[in-house]
Amino acid sequence: MTAIPIRLAQSRDLAAITRIYDHAVRHGTASFEIEPPDEGEMARRYEALRAGDYPYLVAELDGEIMGYAYAGPYRARPAYRWTVEDSVYIAPESQRRGIGGALLERLVAEAEMGGFRQMIAVIGDSANVASVELHRAAGFRVVGTFDNVGFKFGRWLDSVLMQRPLGPGATELPPTAPPVRAPRG
Repeated sequence: MTAIPIRLAQSRDLAAITRIYDHAVRHGTASFEIEPPDEGEMARRYEALRAGDYPYLVAELDGEIMGYAYAGPYRARPAYRWTVEDSVYIAPESQRRGIGGALLERLVAEAEMGGFRQMIAVIGDSANVASVELHRAAGFRVVGTFDNVGFKFGRWLDSVLMQRPLGPGATELPPTAPPVRAPRG
């Protein structure tokens, strides 16, 4: 298979990104959003991630955006600064062509270059085997499942949590962390 062209997302990609996400929200359980955000909201989210130096990528072939992926903050509190959560969405007509794997592989590399140390996948719906296997193939391991935490399309949905280290992971301090000191006592 030919290499899938992946590049940093740009604001001109937001219409296509919005369409892909709209379909995922309306027809799938990867996202627990019920109403898809409009392009203005997607632009706000994109700008917030880019302002935080988080990687945001698109797969583009022959001028068409086939999918996108980004890493964002796992949680807002400062101790989580070195942990990111990934998101990968593929246009329905482009699924099962290796695009998700290519995007996730590049996203991991970009996050490592950004100094991040852990990546978390929060997979909506434990029946989403394709997403679980996509992440497993990229080195993630299942660390837990939250049972019945979402309700969409008239049914309860689980969230599968997966994790993988980035770069040296937890074997070294993050680049700007102060040295660990023993508590006084």
